[in-house]
Amino acid sequence: MKRIDIFYGGEHYSVGGRDLDELLEEISTGIASGVHWLSVNDGEGAPRQAYLLLTPGTQIAVVPIPDGAIEP
Repeated sequence: MKRIDIFYGGEHYSVGGRDLDELLEEISTGIASGVHWLSVNDGEGAPRQAYLLLTPGTQIAVVPIPDGAIEP
């Protein structure tokens, strides 16, 4: 997998070097516990670490981008 895109609060973030199923499990477990900080990359080019606060009711989209995907 090339990366995993995350859409949160109307903004775009990404996660690299992670397994999709493990990331989904982290998100589910974190939300079930009440509060969880998810580590993601912010920005294009050189990654900058950012943390997204996940709580029950948080709207988050997880989009896997496979290797070789053609992007706009």
